[in-house]
Amino acid sequence: MTVISGAGALTASLAAHGVDLVWGIPGTHNLDIYAHLPADGIRHAPARHEQGAAFAADGFARATGRPGVCVTTSGPGVLNAATALAQAWSDSVPVLLVAAGMPLRHPGRGNGHLHETRDLRGALEGIVASSHRVTSVAEIPHAVAQAFATMTAGRPRPAYLEVPYDVLAEQGDVTPVAPIPTARLVPGRAPIEQAARRLADSESVAIIAGGGASGACAELQAVAEGLGAAVVTTFNGKGALPSAHPLCLGTGLHLDAVRQLVEEVDTVLAIGTELAPADLWNGPLPLEGRLIRVELDPVQAVTNAAPDLTLVGDAAAVLAELARIWERDGLEPPPAQRLDRVRRWRGRMREEAGRESERWEWLLAPVAQALSADGVLSGDSTMVCYYGAAVSLPASQPRSFLYPTGYGTLGYGLPAGIGAKLGRPQDPVVVLHGDGGLMFTVAELAAAAQLQLPLPVVVVDNGGYGEIRNEMSERGDAPLGVELPSPDFPGLARALGCHGERIDDGDALSSALTRALAADRPTVLHVRGA
Repeated sequence: MTVISGAGALTASLAAHGVDLVWGIPGTHNLDIYAHLPADGIRHAPARHEQGAAFAADGFARATGRPGVCVTTSGPGVLNAATALAQAWSDSVPVLLVAAGMPLRHPGRGNGHLHETRDLRGALEGIVASSHRVTSVAEIPHAVAQAFATMTAGRPRPAYLEVPYDVLAEQGDVTPVAPIPTARLVPGRAPIEQAARRLADSESVAIIAGGGASGACAELQAVAEGLGAAVVTTFNGKGALPSAHPLCLGTGLHLDAVRQLVEEVDTVLAIGTELAPADLWNGPLPLEGRLIRVELDPVQAVTNAAPDLTLVGDAAAVLAELARIWERDGLEPPPAQRLDRVRRWRGRMREEAGRESERWEWLLAPVAQALSADGVLSGDSTMVCYYGAAVSLPASQPRSFLYPTGYGTLGYGLPAGIGAKLGRPQDPVVVLHGDGGLMFTVAELAAAAQLQLPLPVVVVDNGGYGEIRNEMSERGDAPLGVELPSPDFPGLARALGCHGERIDDGDALSSALTRALAADRPTVLHVRGA
């Protein structure tokens, strides 16, 4: 045992779990945490709002595969970060929010303390996998280990850990707790043998790869090539099979070509995907009688679409076992006509995606060139992303397209891009935003400037909330609350310590991106009327 303060136990426990970077904002109640970060080798990245801090932690987690951590003060600091935690839940991202809380003996009905919240832990309970308030210094290492196990064992999810501020200052006996080891979950022998036979005997197979396939890229490619299967990815699964691979049809379950594909094949293998309405847009796919699901979460395995066969387990382990069974049984190479059929489907899907993204093609081509093979695009919930970059921007690796699906919050792209850049400093990162969404978190430009990040922020300006304006028009409603006068974005960028330029065409964007990626600070590139 070691006698140490609660804050010291907290930062030491975070460091023991591999945390070397946190985002946050200091406040009266969390200053003890801040005092101990440097001694445990944990860097602090500034933010201008707690929502931005938590979005940055999310972007870091998505881009690196490691949990992202943010630190806030009690009360409003926690609730400011809540939207970002809800987005992390929606997209299965491991984000840990650590916050100070009211003291242990604080009156249950309150007495007007600074930042007092009626039930802060309870408020977070509905949007995270684990919401816990510690009650002693000795408990802190255990609580940190439990939070990380919750986030990383099984389906990734966010967690909230509250430490009363008197416990942060208190001294106590502490026994370190090592990270809890986790094992890859593999289904039983009978169902995986049955699935292997079903897939091998199918005349045609389509694979839908979601975010859960991002850690199983080699295994996914081996299974697809062994079967000659067409592969479609969700937005979060983009890059799990490189776009250039001949079996990769592209991204976007909402496209008509995907529905046609599913109707034509014998078997669909869905890997790590919710098959959610937020992915499909136009109603469920016709999967009855042809669906095999690979899922870490047994509840999710029967949600949105009931499978014929369920393989509950780690995607990499399950796919590796399927390939091993086929190698044992001598699976024949896929016939030429099957590969010809995949080529036709690939052409059909690429053509539809091209029509959907045509409006922004002049813009997406320079972005793709700037990102090259190793880059990361951090996108917001904006038309240029979900109609454009999601379906048409090539991806050669997973964790290269960050996008807030499901919850669909605005303001994600910029702070998530900051997190991605700090997590992968050697790789180019480009932020793609709409004008309306950028205004939600535009203050984070100041944080990125303080960090001196060479971060291009492309703002596609359609004069407000373009998608909602279109929906109002389709309903026959007069537009209300969606027409927004645009600020001088380049001027605003300069006021916040960044560079700023106006962009009129693809050539100008291409050269501006090159400059921005080599700059000494972020650069806002304002594209009007796109």
